[in-house]
Amino acid sequence: ITPESMGEINGIVKILQENPTLKFELGSHTDARGNDEYNLKLSQKRADAVVEYLIQKGISAERLIAQGYGETQIINRCVNGVDCSEEEHQQNRRTTFKVLDEKVEEK
Repeated sequence: ITPESMGEINGIVKILQENPTLKFELGSHTDARGNDEYNLKLSQKRADAVVEYLIQKGISAERLIAQGYGETQIINRCVNGVDCSEEEHQQNRRTTFKVLDEKVEEK
């Protein structure tokens, strides 16, 4: 977890604390450098690290799914074999947050 991402992750902590029925998938992604298998393992480790941080902040593990996507969801032109700048590669190294489920309580 980079210092630059802590603000966003702490924002997710707040959302999860305020909405105890939300379930999230944390999907981590890599750039296309390195081989596919390595990138899948790396992205899974990144997703696991964010989930572990959220658990340490008091969020139940049952509400979180860590999913590593490796380089399977590149968001720009920087796929295998394409020469890209460091900034372009950085765009692909990210963790996304997706709401999976929200239970509505009946009154």
